[in-house]
Amino acid sequence: MTDVPLRMLGWAVHVTACGLLAIAVVGMLREDRAGVAVGGVLLGLLYAVGPAVQGRAVVAPVWLGLVTGGWVVLAVAAPAFVWVAFPLLYAYLSVLPLWGAMFGVAVLTSAAIVAAAWHAGELTTPLLVGPGVAAVVVTLLALACKALRAEADRE
Repeated sequence: MTDVPLRMLGWAVHVTACGLLAIAVVGMLREDRAGVAVGGVLLGLLYAVGPAVQGRAVVAPVWLGLVTGGWVVLAVAAPAFVWVAFPLLYAYLSVLPLWGAMFGVAVLTSAAIVAAAWHAGELTTPLLVGPGVAAVVVTLLALACKALRAEADRE
């Protein structure tokens, strides 16, 4: 019974990632930046492989590294891609052990703040606080899901 809401939450995260990528890709096409748009589509295709590799001890971290690398390139190329970091936080918490996930979340959140500030030309309070709050919320949500999944497995 607990499995259905957890699966729905996972799919909600994936839909959010796809939606953010689609918004960024369309924005790049409107700006006549087709190369960056193609990069966004490729990142989306790579991200879509995620559910198939989750649970595979060796493949999943490699996938996460590739997705993160693609995100970094796109986040530097265009500000619209910076916000794709937030669904990736959930992936870090799903794929990596807790210590690695916490480190990854901290690094990815910091990178999102730096990239957003760089594109804006300055570091503002919303650019600092927003990603930090989002990282905390995603982390708590993922940890709650892991706890619910562990409880459901015990039943």
